[in-house]
Amino acid sequence: MNRPITTIKQIADATGVHPSTVSRALDPKKRHLVADDVAKRIVAQAEALDYQPNRLAANLRLGRSDLIGVLLPDIANPVFAPILGGIAEVLSAQGYAPIVADAGNASSQQICFVERLLSQRVDGLILATVSQDDELVGFCIQRGLPVILVNRSEARDRVSSVVSDDDMGMRLAVDHLVGLGHRRIAHVAGPLSTSTGALRRDGFERAMSHHGLRGVVREATGYTREAGAQAAEHLLAATHDVTAIVAANDLLALGVLDVLKQRGLRCPEDISLVGHNDMPLMDVVSPPLTTVRIEHREMGRIAAKMLAERIKSGSPEIRHVVLRPELVVRGSTALRAVEADA
Repeated sequence: MNRPITTIKQIADATGVHPSTVSRALDPKKRHLVADDVAKRIVAQAEALDYQPNRLAANLRLGRSDLIGVLLPDIANPVFAPILGGIAEVLSAQGYAPIVADAGNASSQQICFVERLLSQRVDGLILATVSQDDELVGFCIQRGLPVILVNRSEARDRVSSVVSDDDMGMRLAVDHLVGLGHRRIAHVAGPLSTSTGALRRDGFERAMSHHGLRGVVREATGYTREAGAQAAEHLLAATHDVTAIVAANDLLALGVLDVLKQRGLRCPEDISLVGHNDMPLMDVVSPPLTTVRIEHREMGRIAAKMLAERIKSGSPEIRHVVLRPELVVRGSTALRAVEADA
């Protein structure tokens, strides 16, 4: 025989409080509105009575789903694991659940994913997919869907974002190499259609100019090891006196490292190499990679908090959070004798 369903009113009667107080105490987003001792008593009574909230009915009544869409450009990229971890940590505490989509870089495919998420009545989106002038952002704005950008931003400044200071990251990399005596420094840039590609390229050029130097830049077609290798092949075929390379991310740096080994060049003895992101396992590659560390998990946490606040308040305020990176020096960079200017 089925056990009778426990109601909020029964819990209220058992604890001597109003049903609305029980409702707030059992809602993670509203529990702070109830005194701690009262909330604990209500939760204990709910567990004793085996209370199971009918979230579907409640959400239909309130017009929400407690679901958040998270779109990634490449779920296999290790950069996104800690970002996702930070997002999931905060969303869970706020009473939300993420729906993660590996949406690629094509705007038509991304919009298709979002249309499906809208059919699931998602309450908001966190996007790690955006390009400089992003079609998907406009699509979401037209539909009134709360959106936060993470890791990348867009040029038109239409929604809030959480990113790393890409200009500072490149400055840290270039300053480090110049301090080691390098003057002929090249940059393997990410796709310039993305903010990370464009801003890191610009940051590299500014940092070089600050030291009175000009660097060689080669754009990669994507943020992959293969694209990094292809860019490095073109770079080294055209330029024979480079002593150091700064890559726009660690996957690109691994591709550069592959090409150096194929050409019989030693890293760091012949060419020093700096990556960007400090992905997992960059300390165990050979040589261990000097790289610019980004606080990806914190980035995810902040993005999730901002979205939850945006949904709760309904405020259209646009905010941009820029996190400070740090340089992690390992074995892929080394001293080089200071050379006379050419």
